[in-house]
Amino acid sequence: MLKSMTGFGRAEKTVGDKTFMIDVKSLNGKQFELMLKMPAFLKPFEFDIRKIISKQLGRGSIDCTISLKESGASKPVSINTELAKAYYKPIAALSAELNLDPSAVLSTLLKLPEVITPTGETLTAEEWKVFAAIIEEAIKDLNNHRLEEGKSLEADLILRINNIRAQQETISALEPQRKVKIKEGLIKLLEENVGKENYDSNRLEQEIIYYIEKIDISEEQVRLKNHCDYFIALLGEDSEEKGKKLSFLLQEIGREINTTGAKAYDATIQKCVVMMKDELEKAKEQVLNVL
Repeated sequence: MLKSMTGFGRAEKTVGDKTFMIDVKSLNGKQFELMLKMPAFLKPFEFDIRKIISKQLGRGSIDCTISLKESGASKPVSINTELAKAYYKPIAALSAELNLDPSAVLSTLLKLPEVITPTGETLTAEEWKVFAAIIEEAIKDLNNHRLEEGKSLEADLILRINNIRAQQETISALEPQRKVKIKEGLIKLLEENVGKENYDSNRLEQEIIYYIEKIDISEEQVRLKNHCDYFIALLGEDSEEKGKKLSFLLQEIGREINTTGAKAYDATIQKCVVMMKDELEKAKEQVLNVL
């Protein structure tokens, strides 16, 4: 079971005279990063909100927006004059540049975020419990999206590893003939340049054995097979966060593929290695999105 780092969740519910809408969006990231936008009166609960989100979402670049609609009796409010002034300057400059009527600037200012805020208002203990449940609901919705995305990622990663395995089988079939071709090529080269009677065949046999042992790729192929088998097994494990493990494992797979290519000295095997590298790069791109 894989879980993607990419997803979107939403929840909306009324708490007393307040209707909250929570949108949570997640993108891939190496660590947990949270961009939190919320009404000013929720600032006392910011630490708790961040704790709830980080506990359930793990890694990823998270964008959480909490918006509010209020109904019921009017409440005393305060105007953030400094913020209003900061908004006014660029708005007035834009209005003058476009030759617009500046008379509507004030009404526009009062509608901007955080310019008008309720005085001394915050959530009660009971309201906080309900609000926390809304956050949990939005996160649950996001995690459901992550799981659906994870199914597609898992299917693609299995395809890439199986394609690497298929190329490895081709290499295994070519390996015995490769050694024969190398031996025959060396003997032919000596005969053409030195002469058949001018070298010690026994000494040549020893040197050929030594040379073939140096370029033997059987150990690399065994390790590559083990890494691929472990990769598939890891995909099936129950743990949610496995993206880093899969990434490390792909690095090991890449190391064995590169060593095989360096030792191959065979055009057909080199083609198989190129195909393996192509599949490996596609797998690496996908793993970047895995939680």
